Amino acid sequence: MPKSRIRKKADFTPPAAKQAQAIKLTSRAWVAPVMLAMFVIGLAWIVVFYVTDGSLPIDALDNWNIVVGFGFIAAGFGVSTQWK
Repeated sequence: MPKSRIRKKADFTPPAAKQAQAIKLTSRAWVAPVMLAMFVIGLAWIVVFYVTDGSLPIDALDNWNIVVGFGFIAAGFGVSTQWK
């Protein structure tokens, strides 16, 4: 059986060094207060709904008040992605 050819591999050349770019950090002081406010509003909305047996915060929404409360909480998590 014939012997297979051995391919010569090229010598390793490291990639060129990238120049460090200055990272511009912007002030995001608004993120934490807004995030916490959304969490608290959502939690308060759900608690008020349960404590008042569904008559508050908005009677016409009925059980959709729970969705609104969780919507505020989800918005708080959405805002939290901007936190650095």
